[in-house]
Amino acid sequence: MERAVLLTGIGGQSVQLAAQVLARAATLEERHVLYLGAYGGSMRGGNTDSTIVVGDDPLDTPPIVSQVWGALAMHHAYFAPVRRKLVPGSLLVVNSSVFEGELDRDAQRVFDVPATQLANELGNALAASLVLIGAFAGLTGLVDLDSLVAAMRESVPAYRSQHVATNEKALRTGFETLPRGAAPAWAEAAA
Repeated sequence: MERAVLLTGIGGQSVQLAAQVLARAATLEERHVLYLGAYGGSMRGGNTDSTIVVGDDPLDTPPIVSQVWGALAMHHAYFAPVRRKLVPGSLLVVNSSVFEGELDRDAQRVFDVPATQLANELGNALAASLVLIGAFAGLTGLVDLDSLVAAMRESVPAYRSQHVATNEKALRTGFETLPRGAAPAWAEAAA
C-alpha cells in the first residue's frame, strides 16, 4: 500500500522542514519513502509545496503525483493546484488559523487545526507546520509520534537547536488535537 501526501503553504511557514520530518519519520519506521520539495523564487510569501509518498514495499508512484490520499494546507495561497489533486474521500488537514476559502467538505474528509494559534501559544509561530503534521500523524497513524520527534531532532540543523524543545511541544500538541486514528493510513492503524 502507498500513501501520497502533499503539503502546501507559503514560504516562511516551514513547510519544507515539516515535509522532511514526516518523510524521515517514515524511513525511521522502515517504510519506503519518496520526497520532493518545491518552492517559488521568493524566500518568504512565495509558494512552497512538498510531496511525500510512503509505502510498505518499494514504491511505484513517482514523486510527482496526479492525485493524493492526503494533503496538509498551511495557507490558502497556492492551494488551487493541490485542490485539483484531491479525489473523493481524500483527507485534508487545514491550518484553520489562516486558511480562507471554500473547501469541498462533502467530497473530502476535512479536519481543521488552528495550527498557527497553537504554535503562537507555544511561543514560536514557525512551529505551526509541525503542529499540523503532528495532528496528521495522530489522525492517520501514517507515522508514530516518537518517530516524528526523532526525525525532527535529526532534521533541525545545529544552528537552530534552540528550537528543538518548542518543535517537540508543537508535534505533541498537534498529535493530541484531532481524534486519534480517525482516518487510518494503514490496516494495522485501523485495528
